[in-house]
Amino acid sequence: MTVSLIQTHKNSSSNTLNFSSSFMAPVTTEHDYDRLTEVKQFDESKIGVKGLVDSGVTAIPRFFHHPPENLPGPKPKNKPRLTVPVIDLSGERSTIVEQIRQACSTLGFFQIVNHSVPVSVIDSAIGSMKEFFEQSTEYKMRFYHREAGKGAAYSTNFDLYQSKAASWRDTLQVRMSPIEPDWEAVPEMCRATLAAWDKAVTGLGEELMSMLCEGLGIKSDKLKELSCLEGRVCASHYYPRCPQPELTVGLTSHTDPGVLTMVVQNEVGGLLQVKCGDEWADVEAVHGAIVINIGDLFQMMSNDEYKSVQHRVLANPVEGARVSIAIFFNPSNRDKQYGPFPELVSTTKPAVYREFVYEDYMRRFFNKELDGKTLTNFYKIDNTKA
Repeated sequence: MTVSLIQTHKNSSSNTLNFSSSFMAPVTTEHDYDRLTEVKQFDESKIGVKGLVDSGVTAIPRFFHHPPENLPGPKPKNKPRLTVPVIDLSGERSTIVEQIRQACSTLGFFQIVNHSVPVSVIDSAIGSMKEFFEQSTEYKMRFYHREAGKGAAYSTNFDLYQSKAASWRDTLQVRMSPIEPDWEAVPEMCRATLAAWDKAVTGLGEELMSMLCEGLGIKSDKLKELSCLEGRVCASHYYPRCPQPELTVGLTSHTDPGVLTMVVQNEVGGLLQVKCGDEWADVEAVHGAIVINIGDLFQMMSNDEYKSVQHRVLANPVEGARVSIAIFFNPSNRDKQYGPFPELVSTTKPAVYREFVYEDYMRRFFNKELDGKTLTNFYKIDNTKA
């Protein structure tokens, strides 16, 4: 039979939850292993990955084990370390537009410095998120659920039940726009800092989208007109130390579904990686920098001029936790049809993708596990049959 994954009991003197580590790595055979039951027990415990770490586990539960093909292999020897470009936004606009165009046409990722978001706003946002994730398990349980429609949700892996293997991280997701968050559903220590962060990155997002459009040779406010600044979701990830980092990942290799993603991270670096050909480029932790990447929707709207590239986060092998905050820019008009910009379609460069309703696109995304390229291939036109 399958042994219970987690056993908890109340300590009458401290009102804290204690977890018996003897239940964290059940001894089962292949025949009697029941993954769904163990995932459900873990999810309903509401302790998250941080709760497992706090309980003193030395072996990660089996449902976190990834197949060997999904795990990073040994780093090639005697090869230069690949990194994503860092672009200084204080330079000449024409130079910046060209640098961004080149980065988006190849790697799909870049970092920016000397941008308009104060470093103090970034540090405060990251600090408040770290404070939340390191609160007591009982406090965090109040926010643990999977109903994203409520505007704010704390959980482990949004695709926990769809994925073949879980990843070693916890997440607080907050819908920022077009409907303002129910701030009562957001942890107290994060409310003011998240609001300040969202306001600052919205202004920066408009500036970046303008330059991205210029790089494509289309009018600079095209993405703004399509409501791409208005559908914003903030996801804060916490990657604590993993006792067996060689068996799992922090975030599986994937592409983002939307238009544009901005990410800030704390000083625990060396974990975020971007696919570069057959190799992986590191995204260095640069204090005050913001990581920018193209999403699948923008790749399709740009008719493949810009690339949405697979990226992943390795499991954290060190004591300090990696904390990141990502804000996803998506259209707020979900009933509208999207496809390649007409200005980028010609007889010499026909449309690579068919048009589709954004609501249908996002429904398909959330009904699958976070794995590999999301949906660009599903909407691709086979022009060889024309």
